[in-house]
Amino acid sequence: MENIIKKAGVLVEAVPYIHQFRKKVFVIKYGGSVLHDDAIRRSVLEDIVFLSFVGIRIILIHGGGPHISNRLKAIGVEPEFHNGIRVTDEKTLKIVIEELDEINEQIVTELRVLKGDVTGLKGDENIVCVEKKQAERDLGFVGTITNIERRIIEKHLRQGHITVVAPLGMSLDKQTHNVNADEVASAIAASMCAEKFVLLTNVPGVMRDPKDPSTLYSTLTLEEVKRLKDEGIIAGGMIPKVDSCIEAVLGGIPKAHIIDARMDHALLLEIFTDTGVGTQIIQK
Repeated sequence: MENIIKKAGVLVEAVPYIHQFRKKVFVIKYGGSVLHDDAIRRSVLEDIVFLSFVGIRIILIHGGGPHISNRLKAIGVEPEFHNGIRVTDEKTLKIVIEELDEINEQIVTELRVLKGDVTGLKGDENIVCVEKKQAERDLGFVGTITNIERRIIEKHLRQGHITVVAPLGMSLDKQTHNVNADEVASAIAASMCAEKFVLLTNVPGVMRDPKDPSTLYSTLTLEEVKRLKDEGIIAGGMIPKVDSCIEAVLGGIPKAHIIDARMDHALLLEIFTDTGVGTQIIQK
């Protein structure tokens, strides 16, 4: 009986948040190794369907880096990166498109099994407009975002559809380009005036000691994030995660969240409880 009462208490705690966020847009970035674990993925997608059922408009941007690299190695091509960006020649681009298509279809299928209304956008709908990314070396078919055509996304959201977006862009000459998924997520969040930007990852959030979850920062301002980066506390793989959150907040999103997708129903706990379970980043 005590457990049942506790569950009822959680639902009551969620009510004001449900009221506050109904009809608001949430942009969720989901990628890396946590995307390809069946149990983790099901828990995440269950949360997303629940958010949709209570009236929150969900845009889910997925990555696919590990699968793409594994597929390239399987055909004898060593993945190449420059400053964290995948160098994308014609052969690599073909693999990128195939793998992202497959991941997009898998997520859409699994959301439908969970009774979610969903649309998959694979990159050929001219939503993410790009030009060739300039760098110290030629990166191949890698794009820099120039514009987000939000009307197509808005149409699906108005219909109540969870909108699943692959990180591919189209140039003016109709050439498909590989685009960093974090950049796509941040750009879409800003364009859609999203209420929240959520980064699902495989760590609890920003921690003073990466080996000690009890040192988790539940809330950080942009100024505090800068200080932690200067002190070397935010380092390594956490830097691009935090940077995408900073970009989203600077783009006008009230709050960006980094949460651990490995925790059961982490999305619901972060959004619908007073304490949350990850790190939220705010302007000030």
